[in-house]
Amino acid sequence: MSHLIKHMIVGVALVMSAVPAQVNLAYADMNLDFSGFLAGDLRLFSEGAANSGQSDARLNPSTVLQLEWNLDWNEGDDRIDFIPFARIDPQDSERSHVDIRELNYLHLDDTWDLTIGIDKVFWGVTESRHLVDIINQTDAVEDSDGEDKLGQFMINLGLQSDVGDINFFIMPYFRERTFPGSDGRLRAPFVVDTDRTHYESDMEEFHPDLAFRYSVVKGDWDIGVAHFYGTSREARFIPEINGAGDTVLAPQYDLINQTSADIQATFDAWLWKFEGIYRQGHGDDFIAASGGLEYTFYGIADSDADLGLLAEYHYDGRDSSAPATIFDNDLFLGLRAALNDAQDTTFLAGVIWDTETQAQNYTVEASRRLNDYLTFEAELRIISNQPTSDPLYSARDDDHLQLRLSYYF
Repeated sequence: MSHLIKHMIVGVALVMSAVPAQVNLAYADMNLDFSGFLAGDLRLFSEGAANSGQSDARLNPSTVLQLEWNLDWNEGDDRIDFIPFARIDPQDSERSHVDIRELNYLHLDDTWDLTIGIDKVFWGVTESRHLVDIINQTDAVEDSDGEDKLGQFMINLGLQSDVGDINFFIMPYFRERTFPGSDGRLRAPFVVDTDRTHYESDMEEFHPDLAFRYSVVKGDWDIGVAHFYGTSREARFIPEINGAGDTVLAPQYDLINQTSADIQATFDAWLWKFEGIYRQGHGDDFIAASGGLEYTFYGIADSDADLGLLAEYHYDGRDSSAPATIFDNDLFLGLRAALNDAQDTTFLAGVIWDTETQAQNYTVEASRRLNDYLTFEAELRIISNQPTSDPLYSARDDDHLQLRLSYYF
């Protein structure tokens, strides 16, 4: 709870310091919008837990609430966004958490924009791994795919011109990654103890992180080049003994320099995608890359439905002193379907295949709107043929189906 209070204080201070003092809340052109959703999640595990201390329950219900307020004025050139998020999980106390996804002030001008506060920024083009996406920390208790992110404190200055856009980031406060607790599923054999976190910087979580990104669209090409210096969003883990005499994993966050590029080319029904990084600060300097293609068949059988075929390859040259990854030499194959109907029905299925160990990680996702207020989603995750050296070996018995029913308002 102390982390949440600190989180809110810093965020509110950043936002309030950014809002012009002359703003009059009685302005006639002010618009306030409110929305959100309430969701019930149910995870159904096919096996009991593999690790000591985990809950052996096959059914894991939880509840999610996300609210959103948007206030804009000055014909939309000034805006404040506030998006709080909360999950209650009766089986894993660490998965029960509250986060501020966004709380920021945005000002738009003709050739520049400024965001101050808590925000989410996404970089990347590939489907199965977001290699260059480094601004926000992963909210790992939400899902194992790394898609969910915590809100990040930042000052983001964007400059727009005919030769491309440049964004400069100052991030004054670091967010630790979330991890399942001792009762939680989808965790390592030993519990990650976030109370024993270590930092390379003496300033710990207050070390200022810096980043910039240049992006440009040239015909069929979307190109981005970026550099990040600061505390790594990935942690190394150090085995330690806690006060109860149990072995736990203490996160270690190092300072890194990372230069990246992301490129997407669009040629008719083809999408060609590439992401690459060069990183210093995690053992020996290394490069990593993800690349592939997507081909879409439009209007299948004279219908409104589209079908996309995806293929990507992942390489990662990090050594054993860097945070572990499953993407060292892997192939991704998948398909995406969109019915383009009134219910917005979508389907995505794929497998990540380790070309060296033959380990497989299968994912199926589907979503359909039931009416104006209700949406149903399903996710299936299957982990197969994992060797003991694989980072996912500890989750070998955590195959599960997750069902979600969301009410939007």
